[in-house]
Amino acid sequence: MSLSCIDGLREKMLGKSQHHKGEKFMRRVARLSAAYFASASVLAFAIVIANTRALADPDEGVLHTHYDGVTNDLLTAGLGKSGLGSATAPTFANPLIPTAEELRRAAIYNNYRALIDPTAGGGYGLLYGPNVKADGTVTASEGLIAGDEYIAFEKHAGGRTRVTMMVQVPDSFSPTAACIIAAPSSGSRGVYGAIATAGEWGLKHGCAVAYTDKGTGTGADDLQNNTVDLIQGQRADAVQAGDDSNFTAPISSKDRAAFNTATPNRFAFKHAHSQQNPEKDWGQNVLRSIKFAFSVLNDKLGRRGLHFDKHNTIVIASSVSNGGGASVRAAEQDDEHLIDGVAVGEPNVNPKFTPQFTIRQGSGQPFAAHSKPLIDYTTFINVFQGCASAAAANATAPLNLAPSAARCASLHAKGLLSSTTPGAQATEAQAIMNNFGLLPEQNVIQPGYWFAYVHQAISATYANAYGRSSVLDNLCALSFGSTDALGTPIALAATPEAQIFGTSNGIPPTSGVNLINNAAPGGPKEERVSTADQDLDGALCLRSLALGRDAATGAALSRAAANQARGIEQGVDEIIANGNLHRIPTLVVAGRNDAILPLNFAARAYFGLNNVVEGSLSPLHYYEVTNAQHLDSFNQFPGYNALLIPLHRYFIQAMDLMYDHLRNGRALPPSQVVHTTPRGAGAPPITLTNVPPIADAPAANVQITFAGGQVRIPD
Repeated sequence: MSLSCIDGLREKMLGKSQHHKGEKFMRRVARLSAAYFASASVLAFAIVIANTRALADPDEGVLHTHYDGVTNDLLTAGLGKSGLGSATAPTFANPLIPTAEELRRAAIYNNYRALIDPTAGGGYGLLYGPNVKADGTVTASEGLIAGDEYIAFEKHAGGRTRVTMMVQVPDSFSPTAACIIAAPSSGSRGVYGAIATAGEWGLKHGCAVAYTDKGTGTGADDLQNNTVDLIQGQRADAVQAGDDSNFTAPISSKDRAAFNTATPNRFAFKHAHSQQNPEKDWGQNVLRSIKFAFSVLNDKLGRRGLHFDKHNTIVIASSVSNGGGASVRAAEQDDEHLIDGVAVGEPNVNPKFTPQFTIRQGSGQPFAAHSKPLIDYTTFINVFQGCASAAAANATAPLNLAPSAARCASLHAKGLLSSTTPGAQATEAQAIMNNFGLLPEQNVIQPGYWFAYVHQAISATYANAYGRSSVLDNLCALSFGSTDALGTPIALAATPEAQIFGTSNGIPPTSGVNLINNAAPGGPKEERVSTADQDLDGALCLRSLALGRDAATGAALSRAAANQARGIEQGVDEIIANGNLHRIPTLVVAGRNDAILPLNFAARAYFGLNNVVEGSLSPLHYYEVTNAQHLDSFNQFPGYNALLIPLHRYFIQAMDLMYDHLRNGRALPPSQVVHTTPRGAGAPPITLTNVPPIADAPAANVQITFAGGQVRIPD
């Protein structure tokens, strides 16, 4: 099914005058398309918007599409369970000229598979997936869900922002059991970034789902060709796009030209280079998306005499990772009492440090150096992991394909390791990381993440974001761009650029765009291959900015670097969580092996802070799952599949528990460690015995408690 709209509904929602404004908006989009298509240099990127109607003028900016649930739908973009589970990505009729609907389908496919293990042996189609009904019943259905989709740029008192919001209302939405699920995107993903988690749960339960890309979504500005994404992903000339651009780097044409001459073929990305520190607004983005959902529901159903507000609609703030952190922050900032409950997985939350508690696992020593912000621990990992991956204890770690003895040698040369042999240096690096507060359960996960370039990319992106750095700054001599097989910067090919909205996760390496070391010997090079030690100087630069002092020597930074460090410090201050959930019932699920958001600095630490702040009235229930890590999608790979179970299974349970609590008054289970059983050698298909449920009445020896200023975590 091609994109379509219900014109009659548009007429009733907006009236004749708004209908004409909608036509005006579409004519503007058509002009952008024509102008862009007419340019010989960008002929391949014509904009095609098939049968889409605007519900309002560009100032309102709401686009509405109804999906029939047969040929196309809200959850799977018509791909169904089989299509989403297939390793073969959906294709484009003309790869150089993707339609809006083709880009949407690609975005749903790629975002869905990025958040779950899409293999049957790992649980897809059995524990989760479009064919698994809301009550857990496994069916032969493809799981298509009919309904309406509304997309708009966020507006608030300060005017329009470059934040994309979307509301999906399934046809199964029941006015008598109204519910809204807030689904901010995970990671730096676009507006479909929570489709597999909070999105799927909400749609299956007949809830409206309120999405937001929270200012980090897939806005890719090709600085060389001056092209950007529109709200539905079609590429357009940045000048022609104007305010209709998803993201255009805030730089002058003169500065852009000079930058392109000095560093050609580079990109600016919305999360890294908006100069807005978008994370400071994540909570407000979630709250505004909820308000947008109420507006959509009242516009859609108000003609039937129905009205929806916080008094008659259950609202659950949800999602995972960055989206989970955004929902937690929304609860802290919910002055209007919109949110009834919070259920999140592995939230990226940066708790305010207080010495009023320690964390103790099992019979281990109390840990006092908790509650570090992400920029601190991710730049720390970025310095030491390449060496630690070479430790003998990590020899069998899955995807351990990028250990670096040269990184170890350089760390020793800079005085950061005392050992003199490569093996001892690697073991020392691993010990330093664990002494810092990383759990031993992370060790086996980290090497694969290093190979996948996780902490390198996070360090660069967040340092830019927190410091409000311009793309012109090339912070720590790092920039974003395409590279050839030898790592030399080149222009991004036409096809991946045309499709970048549908394929990108918003942070390099993505869709052919990599992190480039501009200070590499012999000229700019992809960072991973730019030096023998994997650009330790770049990693130490980022670490120094996070610390506010030279990471190798402890000396004061240069004036310019000190200014950058102060900017990052100020940006981090703006995103720190205060721990006050205002007694909103909250469930947090996290995996003990989380190698992106270490528990001592994120989930465990927030549990402790909330208990300090709200005391005996704490509404937070924390479920820590063994043999579970941050990126379930990695569980499809050899090694990971034998060692790990899907944390997504417990996210779904947390959502079920919260909904039952809010709808029916069911008591929430106490905080606890959930002990799971890995699939083991050969990774046989997962069964329910591998993933026992969160217990309503857990034994005392698995309960997580807070008493006497200590978070107690059973082994």
